Amino acid sequence: MADTSFDIVIVGGGPGGYVAAIRAAQLGMKTAVVEREHMGGICLNWGCIPTKALLRTSEVYGLIKHADSFGLSVKEVSFDPKKIVERSRKVANQLSNGVKGLMKKNKITVFDGTAKLAGTEGALRKLAVAMNDKSN
Repeated sequence: MADTSFDIVIVGGGPGGYVAAIRAAQLGMKTAVVEREHMGGICLNWGCIPTKALLRTSEVYGLIKHADSFGLSVKEVSFDPKKIVERSRKVANQLSNGVKGLMKKNKITVFDGTAKLAGTEGALRKLAVAMNDKSN
């Protein structure tokens, strides 16, 4: 990859990283984020958000199972674990795409890969980015 200069490079696109990147861009800095997996971080993609989507499904299931207490009659209730997980992933993907949209809106360059310090040049710090293999 050719040398590219930025005022600030944020390593990690989780809630701390993407918020810092947006603020830096708003302050007029040429900004980049290096993210190894999905924008939004662990909570958004694998923890809090997908878990809440799964919990909401169980809440809806419980409400349906007790529909008679609401004066409703439901003949049969079943669940499909595969579809439940698919919905959870869809929710997480939508929010991750929202973070990507914020990066684009704020003209932030996103590198899909990993970063490590690669030396100094006077007061400047160099960062080497290993791009993720897109062939998978």
